[in-house]
Amino acid sequence: MIDLAWGDLRKNKFVTNVGLITSKGPKGDNIMAAEWTYHVSYSPGRIAVLIGKNKITRENILKTKEFGVNIAAEDQNIVASIAGNYHGQDFDKISILKELNFKFIEAKNIDVLMLDHGALQAECKLIENIELGSHILFLGEILELYPLSSDNPLIYTDKKYWKKSEQIEKPDEEYMKNIQRLVEKHKR
Repeated sequence: MIDLAWGDLRKNKFVTNVGLITSKGPKGDNIMAAEWTYHVSYSPGRIAVLIGKNKITRENILKTKEFGVNIAAEDQNIVASIAGNYHGQDFDKISILKELNFKFIEAKNIDVLMLDHGALQAECKLIENIELGSHILFLGEILELYPLSSDNPLIYTDKKYWKKSEQIEKPDEEYMKNIQRLVEKHKR
C-alpha cells in the first residue's frame, strides 16, 4: 500500500472540478471547496462528494442529512480560494463572500444556502456515507438541479485553477472504422 501525502507531486496528475459544498450547522451557514465532487448516477440522480474528517461540513452533513453542491464556474476562483483556504470552524466564509459581493439564495428543498451563480447547482439529501481512509464519501440524492448554465466549470489540477480551452477532436471516421474492424477481430 502507498499513501499519497499532501505534498506528493504524483497526486497533481489528477484533474477535477471544484465543488463548492454548502451546508448549515451549529456555526451557521458554511461553504467549502471539495476537489472530489462527482456525478455518479443518471437515474436516480446521485452526486458523491468526499470530505476530510476534520471539516465542519462533515459534521453539518451528518447532523442535517442535506447539502448543496455548487460546481464552480471559471469566474469563481475567488470563491473557491476562500472556501478552500479557510476553515469553517474559525471563519464565517459566507459573510466574507457576501462582503465581496458574491450572492447566495435559499435552496428550494433543503435548509442550505446555494450560490446564486455557477456552472451547476444541486440540492442533495444524504442517502449514505462511507469512510474511505482520510475522507468520508457522502452520497447525495439530487432533489433539485438548477437550470443549466452556459458557464464552463472551473478546473483544478497541480494546485492551480484552469479554464477549458482547446477541444481535442476524437479520431476521424476512417480511423474509427479501423478500430471497429480490430474490435471485431479480437472479440472473445
